Amino acid sequence: MANDKKLVEAVTSMDVDFAQWYTDVVRKAELTEYTSVKGFMAIKPYGYAIWESIQGELDRRFKKTGVQNVYMPCMIPESLLQKEKDHVEGFAPEVAWVTHGGLDRLEERMCVRPTSETLFCDFYKKDVQSYRDLPKVYNQWCSVVRWEKTTRPFLRTREFLWQEGHTAHATAEQAEERTEQMLNLYADFAEDFLAIPVVRGQKTEKEKFAGAEATYTIEALMHDGKALQCGTSHNFGDGFAKAFGIQYLDKDNKLKYVHQTSWGMTTRLIGAIIMVHGDNDGLILPPKVAPIQVMVVPIRQTNPEVQEGMKKIEEVLSNFRVKVDDSDRSPGYKFADCEMRGIPLRVEIGPRDCENGQAVLVRRDTHEKITVSMDELEAKVAEMLETIQKDLFNRALERQREMTYDAHSFEEMKEIADNKPGFIRAMWCGCRECEDKLKEEPGVTSRCMPFAQEKIADTCVVCGKPAVKMVYWGKAY
Repeated sequence: MANDKKLVEAVTSMDVDFAQWYTDVVRKAELTEYTSVKGFMAIKPYGYAIWESIQGELDRRFKKTGVQNVYMPCMIPESLLQKEKDHVEGFAPEVAWVTHGGLDRLEERMCVRPTSETLFCDFYKKDVQSYRDLPKVYNQWCSVVRWEKTTRPFLRTREFLWQEGHTAHATAEQAEERTEQMLNLYADFAEDFLAIPVVRGQKTEKEKFAGAEATYTIEALMHDGKALQCGTSHNFGDGFAKAFGIQYLDKDNKLKYVHQTSWGMTTRLIGAIIMVHGDNDGLILPPKVAPIQVMVVPIRQTNPEVQEGMKKIEEVLSNFRVKVDDSDRSPGYKFADCEMRGIPLRVEIGPRDCENGQAVLVRRDTHEKITVSMDELEAKVAEMLETIQKDLFNRALERQREMTYDAHSFEEMKEIADNKPGFIRAMWCGCRECEDKLKEEPGVTSRCMPFAQEKIADTCVVCGKPAVKMVYWGKAY
């Protein structure tokens, strides 16, 4: 039994060292592994299965709004990247360059895509000629490379998987509508599918995407009180179109520039799931995203009646993502493994259960055990999975509320930032100098100006001048 416990004992308590706890869970749950390429991770089958679940649901939701999937090259000529000044300056420190093709030096160096705005612009210049060609609502699933100095699995790696939507529209109003539509789609997905409550809002001028007119974001709060940007949607206006010459002939027979948007979510969502829902026993997966929703664990599995019971349970629960652990490990090890992997529901069956026509259900999130008759098993599993999904969201929402504070002065802002991890709501005058000062002293950044504005004071928390926006501030990953 001692060997069965080692799986969990190897995980550092989140209260002792949250960063080490996170790393331990990522590795012990077999989500990723480090590679010989510094800063690049290998995503293992279980980790990739979670991404496939995220990808499948997002893709389904995208297509309901008219999105079509495409694929663009993974390399961008330097001259193409240079066409939009603000954009290239924003990404210059993170770009990985290719200088040789085989043994020959390239006439023009290429960057491995850090993002694909310039590629889509180059494509749209050829693809869009008339108002009849619009809108273009495209998305691609791919990887990008950004040469990060400090890396951490899923949260910040030099290569990561994502989807990037890129759209072109005839009018500014249509572009703004799509920008907001995708931001709300992301927020609904995070809350409904991942059980992660988020704050919806707009980034400040300082924090917006390089080259965008406006950037909208969803911000989530992790268990340690740090913020994580979980998805962004950008309105580019016609800035990229003018830089790349993307024009269309309108109904009035005049050439006009298109208006563009871009929006994305990444494998960092897996990190968010871990840090919002996990505990000291490992990962906790919301049932909707879990690759395995129910694990059947037999007790004394060589018993013929138990073997028959296992098969019956698997058949009864065929409408769920169910798996039978018939490995030669001990039941104790299997229980610990289920908990480490965050499988929402465990079904235990032994000889006595078979005699009584029942099974034992165990919730991963609360460890609650109940005994259920085989006749009621399917209905009870469905009910418990739905309850777990809702409970995970409500617990995360309550924690977010408890860890959100209001600051009315600079001193109060510093005191909260130093002693109370979480979101800090405070009024802001809109001045870049005040935003910079908050980053320098309390060490917080603006997470977003929430769409749901509240006037919690009349003056800016830094300078005392009249305030224009209530902002969520915080320390972030």
